[in-house]
Amino acid sequence: MIDIRPFASLGHANHGWLDARHHFSFASYLDRARMGWGAIRVWNDDTIAAHTGFDPHPHANMEIVTFVRTGAITHQDSLGNHGVTPAGDVQVMSAGTGIRHSEHNLEDETTTLFQIWIVPDAPGGEPFWGQRAFPQGDRAGRWVLLASDSPEDDEDSSDEEGPLPIRADAKVLACSLSPGETLVYPADHARHQYLVAAVGAIRVNGHEAAARDGIAITGESKIEVTALESAEVVMVDAR
Repeated sequence: MIDIRPFASLGHANHGWLDARHHFSFASYLDRARMGWGAIRVWNDDTIAAHTGFDPHPHANMEIVTFVRTGAITHQDSLGNHGVTPAGDVQVMSAGTGIRHSEHNLEDETTTLFQIWIVPDAPGGEPFWGQRAFPQGDRAGRWVLLASDSPEDDEDSSDEEGPLPIRADAKVLACSLSPGETLVYPADHARHQYLVAAVGAIRVNGHEAAARDGIAITGESKIEVTALESAEVVMVDAR
């Protein structure tokens, strides 16, 4: 089953400093048909104005993965962590028993990002935060594992650091494709996959989708992604 969710159909909230699109119900946007996808609870497509951001607020019992598309985001939390995650890089916050954090765009340009929330396998646990670089060139023509509960799954990676850890039965991956290039992902038909092309139109198992459309998949034994133009694709594969 493949369900294309056009960008125009997503939930929308424009706060001036923040222009957000919600793939699933979030905050004041409620669509009971889009409460999540498997363990994926939130996928927000955020555009954050320069020198603005989210002031300190709490989270608990959620795995939060941020994929920065342009600009940069600055994180600070109640554990004393502080870091800047620029475009192309990824940060993970495992909220566990509870953490407070802020996220600000301190740059002179707009920041765009995907923020993805995944329900953990079990509540609780010590909260933690981490980030690392994932060079776009390393994703050319191949899936790169960005975050996973099983880092050893990234058998093809030549990077000793491996993916960022999360406490959920899920994988967050990305690839970069040239026009006409096709990449196949061996899927488990019992799991849930969700894809979004940050840039570029793509075809997934014969279904065409524009940049920033959501693509919800389950029941498939493989996922064949073809770039109709230069594309950057992010995917979550979850229970």
